[in-house]
Amino acid sequence: MLSDFSSFQVVRNGVRLQARAAGQGAPLLLLHGHPQTHAMWHRVAPQLAQRFQVVLMDLRGYGDSDRPEPGEGSAAYAKREMALDALALMQSLGHARFQVLAHDRGARVAHRLAADHPLAVQRLMLLDIAPTLAMYEQASTAFATAYWHWFFLIQPPPLPEALIASDPVRYVRSVMGKRHAGLQAFDPAALAEYERCAQLEGTARGICGDYRASAGIDLANDRADVQAGHKLPQPLRVLWGQHGTVGQCFDVPALWRERAHDFSGQSLPCGHYIAEEAPELLLRQAFDFFTGVET
Repeated sequence: MLSDFSSFQVVRNGVRLQARAAGQGAPLLLLHGHPQTHAMWHRVAPQLAQRFQVVLMDLRGYGDSDRPEPGEGSAAYAKREMALDALALMQSLGHARFQVLAHDRGARVAHRLAADHPLAVQRLMLLDIAPTLAMYEQASTAFATAYWHWFFLIQPPPLPEALIASDPVRYVRSVMGKRHAGLQAFDPAALAEYERCAQLEGTARGICGDYRASAGIDLANDRADVQAGHKLPQPLRVLWGQHGTVGQCFDVPALWRERAHDFSGQSLPCGHYIAEEAPELLLRQAFDFFTGVET
């Protein structure tokens, strides 16, 4: 998959980050979600690379990137720390300023990246998330039932890690297959890649570290932003699935208008995995937002 994209690695503070890149033009960073890898962009990245230099990165804890020990409070997986990974990777390519398209967990990293480094992020497109703080504070029974893994993964170790590691493939298929489109939404080669990486040593540790940080240190950072009245200065576009839990359980536009000065967005007729369920619609939105030229 993504055979036209060249692979490279960057090491930041001892953590090896796996990435791929292709194309010419303005730099565009793509960040994946859970429990996936950069392969989730396979239906849109080649087309985007016709107009941009597209950079695909595996987040720490996922894909073929390293899975460091979480440390106290899972600080190694704080979105502020993961955002610094993304910034270092783009700077290694000579990009002081770039645009970002991100989904799910990657979108939470991208939100922190844009908030902490506003001079680096020019434009930001987030897929199927509301602000983390709002999602925890406004959690309903419907949300907790659909997003059960949010609450399972933050339980104290070692139980969540042990259960995931006992059958990583089953975990991936359980999380992804119970969404709107089921497993039929995924190319078999992409699904096989998610399953391969889920079986790598330390994956369960990394996933749990990611979610525990979101329920702890990340919430503290988000609250500090809200209390200080900080809003994203970049143009922000958010897309969410009409049939997804986020759009059904939260007022996505209202929540993001509270967090950004320049918001636009809409729902799309799909579920959570927009890049794989509705790639043509996503491409239309991406070309419109990142270039100002509608395809």
